[in-house]
Amino acid sequence: MFRFATPYCFFLLIPLCIAAWCMYRRKVTKGMLFSATVRIPRKGNSWRTAIALVCPALVVLGLVLVVLALARPQTVFSRIRRKTDAIAIEMVVDVSGSMEALDLSPKTATGHRFRTRLDAVKEVFAEFIAGRTDDLVGLISFGGYATTRAPLTMDHNALLHVLEGVEIPKPSRDKNGRVTNMEELNTAIGDALATACARLETAEPESRIIVLLSDGESNTGIIEPEKAIEAAEKLGLKIYSIGVGSTGRAPFRGRDMMGRETVEWVNVVLDEKLLRKVADRTGGKYFNVRDPEGLKEALEDIDSLERTEIERDMYSHYNELFPWFLVPALGLVIVGSGINMMIARRVV
Repeated sequence: MFRFATPYCFFLLIPLCIAAWCMYRRKVTKGMLFSATVRIPRKGNSWRTAIALVCPALVVLGLVLVVLALARPQTVFSRIRRKTDAIAIEMVVDVSGSMEALDLSPKTATGHRFRTRLDAVKEVFAEFIAGRTDDLVGLISFGGYATTRAPLTMDHNALLHVLEGVEIPKPSRDKNGRVTNMEELNTAIGDALATACARLETAEPESRIIVLLSDGESNTGIIEPEKAIEAAEKLGLKIYSIGVGSTGRAPFRGRDMMGRETVEWVNVVLDEKLLRKVADRTGGKYFNVRDPEGLKEALEDIDSLERTEIERDMYSHYNELFPWFLVPALGLVIVGSGINMMIARRVV
């Protein structure tokens, strides 16, 4: 689709046409007596007079192109407004230390392809988001505290870029080897749910849900999970909770005394009782995931949710074409004025 962003600039063509008419209408106002009329050339205009007539036309043409550039010609790549069936989804992802477990690593012909729980979640979430082109989706990550990574948006390309950058905080140790940022590696489920409720409170769609994914138990935070559940109930928000793994031993990457990478087994705790309670109290559903396929099935089940028809403002993308007019316009004005000054001793 082609358009001019500022078409009112075409009104500038009116004074430009008047100026061109006056320029070519002007008469000779000076002369001199010369008796030898036989010496006056009879073959018409010389090349100088021809150039004197053409150069002003070049300037006028250049100014016309300037007006076209001011009108901002554009090609439009998307429409501005449309109706869609959509829901608002707040994705709440656990990034506590236990998300580094390798129990969701897929099997290949040569063995396991190691990846952390968080890597698996990011891959499946990316597929889930890519299939919901009309939905408003936001992203919150939480460990010891909750962080809004992306507000509710329909710009899913930007959202996927943000999701790719979500990482588990690395342990920081002092000179005695003690971890100094243990708070960041804990799990604040209450704070995460409360933050998601705040982001969804004013969302336009009637269908608003929270997808909570965690592999641990709530062991820190300012807001208790019970208070966050009450807030979700009052706002009419459904929470779909996904528990990754189970209580027991899980494999983690480690290093031996020689610095070589090894796999170590560490005890982990999954509070399924809390995650099930969160879903039941808000009218959602709880899923337990112990393999990558289970995570996909859990998110596919959420696709059957009720949708609300809303009218969305879509930000169109434009390709500005004014340089294609402005550059030759400046060239014509400079060439026309320059030659005219050398030949006719005037600008136009």
